[in-house]
Amino acid sequence: MLLSFCLVLVLNTGCQNKEDKSEEFPIRLLTLDPGHFHAALVQKSMFNEISPTVHVYTPEGAELKAHLRLIESYNNRTEQPTAWQEKVYTGSDYLERMVSDKAGNVVVIAGNNQKKSDYIQRSVEAGLNVLADKPMAIDTEGFNELVKAFATAKKNNVLLYDIMTERHEINSILQKEFAHLPSFGKLEKGSLENPAVTKESTHHFFKNVSGVPLVRPSWFFDVKQQGEGIVDITTHLVDLVQWECFPNEILDYKKDIQIVSAKRWPTKLTAAQFEQVTQQKEYPSYLAADVKDGILNTYSNGEINYRLKGIHAKISVRWNFKAPEATGDTHFSIMRGTNSNVIIRQGKEQKYKPVLYIEPANQSAMGRVEMELQKDLKTIQAKYPGVELKKLEKGWEVIIPEKYKVGHEDHFAQVTKKYLQYIKDRKLPEWEVPNMIAKYYTTTQAREKALEH
Repeated sequence: MLLSFCLVLVLNTGCQNKEDKSEEFPIRLLTLDPGHFHAALVQKSMFNEISPTVHVYTPEGAELKAHLRLIESYNNRTEQPTAWQEKVYTGSDYLERMVSDKAGNVVVIAGNNQKKSDYIQRSVEAGLNVLADKPMAIDTEGFNELVKAFATAKKNNVLLYDIMTERHEINSILQKEFAHLPSFGKLEKGSLENPAVTKESTHHFFKNVSGVPLVRPSWFFDVKQQGEGIVDITTHLVDLVQWECFPNEILDYKKDIQIVSAKRWPTKLTAAQFEQVTQQKEYPSYLAADVKDGILNTYSNGEINYRLKGIHAKISVRWNFKAPEATGDTHFSIMRGTNSNVIIRQGKEQKYKPVLYIEPANQSAMGRVEMELQKDLKTIQAKYPGVELKKLEKGWEVIIPEKYKVGHEDHFAQVTKKYLQYIKDRKLPEWEVPNMIAKYYTTTQAREKALEH
């Protein structure tokens, strides 16, 4: 089957091609069991370092077809079309075949999280670099396996890295920048009742990806396979807390993290809603225990209260079925400083677009904060020309030029570009691995805490 722009499918056959000139490229991608659309988003853009030939090892099925349709859409789009050539192997021994073929040197893993620990470990054992979608661990057992995988990766001199797109969102970037300038002061310690850092995220099961309705696999609603909400989207939020509060610092998960409290609760979906998002008319047997009176209860919501190096943080994630018209996923974040607070809001007033604000911690200090902020703005503008401040009654809105506002899907190209540089350098920043371990310790320990209730 030959599709436009050379999307080549070779099913149930070997992946060797004598005419393949991929040796000209330092990076050759392997896609392993792409059950989540994030696997395709890694290929939404092309890179000079990456061979256009991508070897896919996966079971046959609807998830593979969905993955290939997305790649085909990128190849066929009018503006900046890609030219990927997908060589697909669907034998039952797809994992063993990937390891033995050695057709590439970077494995992209985005799919069923129940399998992810094994996929990661087998890949790094084989001397392959891994770029993995979050979460890389969904329970304590998976966390322990991940720690071993990082040790194996170090031994075999390969890089294991997760896809943290939110570090490339401009509001989060500038929130981090302003929180380390004099106008902010020092980060408060906070408390359970009034955390120093709060991050809240709302997501939706039914959504569009690359312009078309997303079809989610049925297993996405099984917490044993996808993971609970408290260990999934929270990965991004915990990562942002670490990255914004303690940039470039090595965190010790055994000493620096204390889970104070955690809770979980379900989103309720009707059979009609489940069918709309999965295109399956019946609940699969593995979801039977979560179905009550025809309603699916999937534990996609969670909240974590914890201390990180003495700073109290609160993160929460909520999933609804579908966003109201003209809205989408939303994010709220506040970092409280001794002089001012830096806040991201994304509600109705902001037309559901993220907007960054700076507000004095005490309104009586407005004048003093404004003097410091005008100086700090010059520091920001040196890195991000065009950023301005707009005076409001309670503080300032940070005016961000459109050129910095890159959409979520395009953040994957930014993550990939950074990862390619790490591979070229043959190392990650020294804080990345211990902080990834700290991140997954936080989420999996919070799950354990939530299950106590």
